[in-house]
Amino acid sequence: MAKRKAVLAPYHQFNKAQWSALRADEPMTLTREDIARLRTLSDPISLEEAEETYLPLTRLLSFYVEAIQDLHNVSTRFLETPDQKVPFIIGVAGSVAVGKSTTARILQALLQRWPASPKVDLVTTDGFLHPNAELEKRGIMARKGFPESYDRPRFVQFLADIKSGKSSVSVPVYSHLVYDVVPGSEVIIDRPDILIVEGLNILQPGELPKTGKPILFASDFIDFSIYIDAEVDDLETWFMERFFRLRDTAFKDPSSFFRRFAEMNQDEAGEFGRMVWRTINLPNLLDNVLPTRGRADLILKKGKSHLIEDVQLRRV
Repeated sequence: MAKRKAVLAPYHQFNKAQWSALRADEPMTLTREDIARLRTLSDPISLEEAEETYLPLTRLLSFYVEAIQDLHNVSTRFLETPDQKVPFIIGVAGSVAVGKSTTARILQALLQRWPASPKVDLVTTDGFLHPNAELEKRGIMARKGFPESYDRPRFVQFLADIKSGKSSVSVPVYSHLVYDVVPGSEVIIDRPDILIVEGLNILQPGELPKTGKPILFASDFIDFSIYIDAEVDDLETWFMERFFRLRDTAFKDPSSFFRRFAEMNQDEAGEFGRMVWRTINLPNLLDNVLPTRGRADLILKKGKSHLIEDVQLRRV
């Protein structure tokens, strides 16, 4: 009898119940009020969902942080170099409207409440977008959010500075209200224990030079990566739901870049929102974001209800 060919499966697969059981005795340190404050406009996450999904994840992350610290200690002993704190970097990737921001904020809140009270900072890649004036100059304003719309060298340098233990590293500030980088405005990241980086394309490797010259990508600095996944049709639905909620709230602000959309009637606004999804966000998802899913350490798959239905953890 011929031997059956081994199946090379890069991920462990878990349904919701199996994953939730891995929480073990990890205590829940957030309240319903915390969850309501941390979730985004269109993400209906509940306290129960946070317990079932993110407590097992924070328990796993505690093991990863400990392992990376041990590896760093081995390296410093071998090289006989001074020991210094090396931040652990977590990447959160996925499509527009999938709930990356909610995941990042809940993780930050849970990790901050570990017994050791680590310093946990959160950065989004929005601040590394080129200013609108530069995008207009390059003729790529309609490709905002695509890889070429970011100042990738500056982002990689930021991660390198953080990983090297540099103090007071600046990050440009992006305003969703004015839809642009705010000139002269920045936040300072000062040697955190853990840094969470949230963005569309953080797992994208880029092209390797044919000369074989070593170069750095953003993903080289990420110790643990999470991809929030969902079906394309669900993502479009969530994007439109968020668009209409913003139309009734933030878009009405006189200083909002999108003020004119609040003045459209329902049908006009809906037509515009679907055009944005199908001509910008969907092509970016299919061409640039979704192909990076297989590089993530953990994939959280959402169903139509926005709740996590299954989990994939990369084998090590």
